Amino acid sequence: MPSSYLYPSRFMIPGVPVHIVQRGHCREPVFFDEADYQAYLHWLSEAAAEHGCAIHAYVLMTNHIHILATPTDKQGVGRMMQSVGRHYVPYINHTYGTSGSIWEGRYKANLVQEDDYLLQCMRYIELNPVRVNMVRSPSQYRWSSYRCNGQGKGDPLVEAHPVYLSLGRTAQVRIDAYKALFKSHVDKQSLDDIRAAWQTGTPLGSDCFREAIEKKLGARIGQTRRGRPSIPSKGGRPL
Repeated sequence: MPSSYLYPSRFMIPGVPVHIVQRGHCREPVFFDEADYQAYLHWLSEAAAEHGCAIHAYVLMTNHIHILATPTDKQGVGRMMQSVGRHYVPYINHTYGTSGSIWEGRYKANLVQEDDYLLQCMRYIELNPVRVNMVRSPSQYRWSSYRCNGQGKGDPLVEAHPVYLSLGRTAQVRIDAYKALFKSHVDKQSLDDIRAAWQTGTPLGSDCFREAIEKKLGARIGQTRRGRPSIPSKGGRPL
């Protein structure tokens, strides 16, 4: 691995949101039945509580997952994902008569600046099913946090981030403001920036944010050459 990179598990910072992405091996499915989604969410909820990670947004797609979480401990995210894997992988193998890991290596992750960047990341995560034409509206997809963040329906897994709470003084005002974010077009540059961030481990945010993170950690993180790197398309399946 080039010296200009730090492995994702090494740059978690308590109190700084993290966008986590994990894909199925060779992009193969990791969820096959409704019970699988429910099982994953159950173990994710237990692991998040045990390891001090507040989850603000998530989506479980057929062959990959996205989670936006804020850890209270530098090791929290890694331990949370390890815990989920220790339960979910054996569950899948036992249920479907398979063997071995179902994931494509370790999860990928990047730090996310608060304010607008965090809301952009939440929208990116919850719009995944819409981008791949599974549904017309994120409200139609059951296995995501949108029904909680965008409709006010209870979800014990989701903990509102202060940036989300700042959208309004009442729950309804916040919901309306959040839904309004989904009415605007998501430009290609924003999509490319978010994808490049989690694929390379580069902090998502302003130059000042990235510089502050690197100064705090004493090392450069992710993409050495700043700007929008070229991310090759694989199979035409947006993540």
